Amino acid sequence: MAHLILSIFLTVFSYILPQSNKEEDYDVFLKENIKGDIPSITIDSLKTIDNIVFLDVREKEEFDISHIRSAKNVGYIWFDMRRVYDIPKSAHIVVYCTIGNRSEKIGSKLVKAGYKNVYNLYGGLIQWTNDGQALFRNDGAQTTEIHTYNKDWAQWVKKGAIVF
Repeated sequence: MAHLILSIFLTVFSYILPQSNKEEDYDVFLKENIKGDIPSITIDSLKTIDNIVFLDVREKEEFDISHIRSAKNVGYIWFDMRRVYDIPKSAHIVVYCTIGNRSEKIGSKLVKAGYKNVYNLYGGLIQWTNDGQALFRNDGAQTTEIHTYNKDWAQWVKKGAIVF
């Protein structure tokens, strides 16, 4: 009888407690880690822009595991403006990293250097993957692997094979 009462209590209590929404939690996490120094752009909004230049600001080891198909790897630690000299200042540039923190910093450098249309990919490569967008290896093959920068950030990946 005690087990039945406990079971009923737990069932009712589970409906009373607010349910955690992983997407809302990820949004809170992003707001805590991204200042908003440059405008963010959602994956849906990318569809309205032609001729986007994707800049992956992650380190080469991360980029080699997977990246957005047409992305140019410019790195973070050793980022140098000479890596983007061939991109017109008026180009639509979308910078990204794992969540958007490092890319925001590189995006700010681009804006200071005179680039006009620089956006930070909202949620970074984790959001890209969670939204079911394709990732590619250096050899052009599609992959499900995603480097999550660290183990703590791996919790936000809903789709894909996590690599550290």
